[in-house]
Amino acid sequence: MADDGRDPFAIPKDMRSMAEASFEQARKAFDKFMESARSTAGSIEEQRETVRAGAREIGSKAVTYAEKNVQASLDYAQSLLKAKDLPEVMKLHTDYVQSQMRALSEQASEMGQIVSRAAMEAAKPKS
Repeated sequence: MADDGRDPFAIPKDMRSMAEASFEQARKAFDKFMESARSTAGSIEEQRETVRAGAREIGSKAVTYAEKNVQASLDYAQSLLKAKDLPEVMKLHTDYVQSQMRALSEQASEMGQIVSRAAMEAAKPKS
């Protein structure tokens, strides 16, 4: 074997170029992957905030309804204490039941709208 001055353990230029090109492709693919992951994480965070806001509104409204319904029940009980006879008790009861049925119907309708709005907001794609 003739000694031509080359290092027998040196990596050939073509192989080095190919390895560098592969490395650059891998780095670009990784950068794109990380950009996509960050974008997805940001979208998830935005959706979580939207869901959390919807849940707060639903919870707040439920507490408001509970307060109104308990107050109506207490008012009804107090009016029963002041009733003079059975016909008055029956009238108070009828009025109370009718007003509570209207209130519950309105509350259910409003709550359905709030839940629907919250679900639509949470499902909206964020940009």
